[in-house]
Amino acid sequence: MTTSINADLHCHSVVSDGTLTPEQLAARAHANGVQLWALTDHDEIGGQHRAMAAAHAQGMDYLTGTEISVTFAGTTVHIVGLGFDADDAQLAQGLADTRGGREERAREIGDQLARVGIHGAFEGALRYAGNPELISRTHFARFLVEAGVCHDTSEVFRKYLIEGKPGYVPHRWASLGDAVRWIREAGGMAVIAHPARYGFTANEEYALFSEFKQHGGQGVEVVTGSHTPAEYATYAALAQEFDLAASRGSDFHSPNESHTDLGVLPNLPGQLTPVWDLLAGRVLHAPRPSGTA
Repeated sequence: MTTSINADLHCHSVVSDGTLTPEQLAARAHANGVQLWALTDHDEIGGQHRAMAAAHAQGMDYLTGTEISVTFAGTTVHIVGLGFDADDAQLAQGLADTRGGREERAREIGDQLARVGIHGAFEGALRYAGNPELISRTHFARFLVEAGVCHDTSEVFRKYLIEGKPGYVPHRWASLGDAVRWIREAGGMAVIAHPARYGFTANEEYALFSEFKQHGGQGVEVVTGSHTPAEYATYAALAQEFDLAASRGSDFHSPNESHTDLGVLPNLPGQLTPVWDLLAGRVLHAPRPSGTA
């Protein structure tokens, strides 16, 4: 495998906070030319077997995936896990424990929004989430758009759901060390997701990368939906500095909300080692037609 294959190793389905099923995502990825795909639902691996079957039905190779919420330096950071055993009991339990605080946090968000005149937000968000263990700010954003409070989900986050706004409630997630350990002990690779999004100072970012490496983390998303071309270069350099493999993924959630579609990002810079090269033995290959090599 090379940096030029069309790999999309970061997206979300209805199992967490996406709007498409794993099967719909697989069809969309295939239509956009994706060759290697991973579904990375937030703190959840319940859609993995469906996603693998759907990928193979479309002729795509597949890597198991998840995106774990971590608290680092008082900020929520996301760690993507790739190529792990989807039936690993320790990973499943760790994710369940991480999800456990979502309902309590969501009820508090609902209470805070009610104080500024937006009533029924928890119940409205829950209609989008289905499972209170998986409820997230994205589900609140969709409800507030439906209710006519804001025009789109980006406006909801700006006005209500980020730090300093009336619906912001912090949550303490897994530790960085726990998240990396769960992934590694399940046979997978840990990857820092969309590092430019965290707004860290240079010192904080260096501390994140350093501690991540110390725990056994091996990769970083370089080309991802929220990074600019300049940030591709920044994180390509950091990948080389910290001897990390590079990943590529759209972070696609919804046809109506996501700015970057599955499979349309530029290739990884050629000087980097792609995560899929190190995970070659963990790629679940699509069945090849009989008579082909």
